[in-house]
Amino acid sequence: METMLDYINEEQETLETIINSFDITQIKVKNVKHCLILATGSSYNACLSAKYYIEQTAPVYVQIEEPFNFLHYGKIDPSIDLIIAVSQSGKSASTIQAVQKLTQTRKIKTIALTSNTSSPISQVVDEVLDLNMGIETVGFVTKGYLATVLNLMLMGLRLAYQSGSIDRFTLDSELTELKNAISQINSVIEKTSDFWLENQADLTAGSRFIAIGYGPNVGTAKEFETKFTETVRLPSQGFELEAYMHGPYLEANQNHSLFFVENDNDLIERSQALKSYLSEYVAACYTITTSAKSEPKTLSLSIKTPEKISPLLLVIPFQYLAYQIATGKGIDLNKRIFDDFDQELKSKI
Repeated sequence: METMLDYINEEQETLETIINSFDITQIKVKNVKHCLILATGSSYNACLSAKYYIEQTAPVYVQIEEPFNFLHYGKIDPSIDLIIAVSQSGKSASTIQAVQKLTQTRKIKTIALTSNTSSPISQVVDEVLDLNMGIETVGFVTKGYLATVLNLMLMGLRLAYQSGSIDRFTLDSELTELKNAISQINSVIEKTSDFWLENQADLTAGSRFIAIGYGPNVGTAKEFETKFTETVRLPSQGFELEAYMHGPYLEANQNHSLFFVENDNDLIERSQALKSYLSEYVAACYTITTSAKSEPKTLSLSIKTPEKISPLLLVIPFQYLAYQIATGKGIDLNKRIFDDFDQELKSKI
């Protein structure tokens, strides 16, 4: 039986396959200006992580909505000219229902991103983009998460190139940057393994976990929240840097383990100031960074990559640590719980 760790170890090979088979003309998205993305759970977090890349690369505004609430309370902007529905399983009931409702009164191009091209969501959209990573049988998605982020970034390149806002030289440069990041995934896993061994006792003893990020890595912090909640099954939250400083910090105490997600830009000083202030009030402050640092409780990836691409790498340590901490706490992740949940709550079709 495959585990989360098995899929994590397949991530580099899987993403190399995705980018090496990338076809700029596969999906027609010429002249799109306003894109609505519907997603929930880890798919939503992946969209948050890719939004900055898309908007920095293409002349498009990206709006991300959780489909259930948007279905019942949302109002569609008349300028929306593309809807992307993201569902790894292709069975998310709320996402399918939202697409159906939004296209009842006005013709809008719809695309589904899914790993199951014959799933129910494929029946309600104009085009289907295969995430090209196979079926992930473990419920706590890891490989599928990265595949979703990468495919959304590649969609950003399609939007940019087909609109004429970037030329072939820039397209190739962007693909080279993405390939460079992907080539370092196995190294990130190895460095995270070393970090885990150094901090194993304290991390396993933790009882309250918080991740704090900024920019595109707000999505990373939110995926930390999802993954730790699903696996470690203890209170876990992910915050945007400034949002944490407007109230949530008042909860800080000696039971808290904080992770600061950092990459080099002007906001790193703000993040480091918060970490310095809180260090005496919490159990531990850890740093996950793309920079080259040699400091206690710091996972230094020593990778030069543009900030808009960094979510492809910075989420991997949290996937790995979620698995190891859960296992260290004696949680058998292969043992299914709440087996009748989707059936009873009708969250999946």
